[in-house]
Amino acid sequence: MRQLSPAAPAPLLCALAVLLRTALSVDHVPMLLWSTQRSQWNPDATLHEGHIVSAQELTVLLQPVFTQNSRNLILFLQDTLSIDDFTYLSESYGNKNPFQNIQEMLQSSPSSLVLPAVDCKAIRYLLSFLQESGDWKLTHTTNLNFSQLELDTSKPNLLVVQLRPLVSGLNEISIQEAIAENDKIIGRLTMDLQERGIHFSVIYTAARPSRISRRTDVVWELRRQLMATEDEDSLSYPPLNMTTGNETCILFYASNFSLTANGSVPIDLTNATFVTRNVDISSSECSDANTTLSLKYTNPVNGISSLEIRFLMTKKFYTGSARYWSTLDSVEIVQDGEKFAKFNVSVISAPAEYSFHCQLVGTDNLYPARLIPNNDEAQKWDVFISRLQIQGFNIENNQFSYASDCTGFFTPGIWMGLVTSIILVWILTYGIHMIMQLTTNSRFDDPKGPALSVPQTE
Repeated sequence: MRQLSPAAPAPLLCALAVLLRTALSVDHVPMLLWSTQRSQWNPDATLHEGHIVSAQELTVLLQPVFTQNSRNLILFLQDTLSIDDFTYLSESYGNKNPFQNIQEMLQSSPSSLVLPAVDCKAIRYLLSFLQESGDWKLTHTTNLNFSQLELDTSKPNLLVVQLRPLVSGLNEISIQEAIAENDKIIGRLTMDLQERGIHFSVIYTAARPSRISRRTDVVWELRRQLMATEDEDSLSYPPLNMTTGNETCILFYASNFSLTANGSVPIDLTNATFVTRNVDISSSECSDANTTLSLKYTNPVNGISSLEIRFLMTKKFYTGSARYWSTLDSVEIVQDGEKFAKFNVSVISAPAEYSFHCQLVGTDNLYPARLIPNNDEAQKWDVFISRLQIQGFNIENNQFSYASDCTGFFTPGIWMGLVTSIILVWILTYGIHMIMQLTTNSRFDDPKGPALSVPQTE
């Protein structure tokens, strides 16, 4: 009888391990769907627990949206969201539920569907898929005042609402408040449409997961990586690249790229820059010493016909460190070819062979890397960039090099710990010193003799 070799299952086990690791490492986000129409989705047809919905499966699940009688679709797109947020943030702060309106609408809607895990690649191409699937009248807005929103119900409408970003650098309470604010926005718009008697369907999802530390692939790779040469799949979308010939000379990425003009006109350029690539970069320039990334947008928002944003970078040799450094010297905004705003930049520099990464960049005084207005026109603009990563020199294989981060090694927490430790060491040293100064008596009282008299000078 033939005996199986003990090593025979090894290739099979290795193949299973690779497949399991690949499956666990897929980035996914939840997707919530509800509609004012009945029988849109069959709850019994939901996929088994742990399954990640692929782009092809999502196409099938979204078919009822295109076949309903009233084809009005609202896409609420957030920058980050995870299925854990619905329980973690709700249970951590007592009676405060940041998803109150969403939860009530899911329960009260005639038809709803919850997909706990949808592949981020499917989300990346969701908007283009929706546009290709019907003759929609597309309305893309970040203006969160919907009182003047007008929908022509005689035609199918696709309303894309870019919700306010959740900045991962903030604490949990601030994130909960930001989600609660987005929840109010969703409730306010849907309630307004219901009061008008307009039927619609809603999709609520995000571009990437919010809690990267909870991803299952961290079990496989317990290592600290500071934005260094990441795979394209780890980003919610590929970085914007500028090429000269066959070589890439500029790489630019941001999870959120937003401006506010005159304090009241929000302009979200994230989707146009990185997803639909509806941006002109032909005016960008590259050289060994100077690099300029030029981003030109046509009609980015009502009232602005053209908008150009320039990132000016230089490479210089510094004798103190005996190496070349790349520096983002200034950021310029040109509106309608006339209005010119210039910002000086602080704390954005890195060794020339590195990329630069910063969690928060903008005009706010609290951001680690600031854009400082240089003229009167710049005072009218507010800039917000989250998870900025940029490289203008020495790019290899069309990938970011190891990143120099704007966060210093001595954070406020570290300084607090050092100061507290110094105070405790000082108290301990003082206590030991006082103990060492204690002395014992050199003479003792004899009960059979006269009483011992100790002069006050001793």
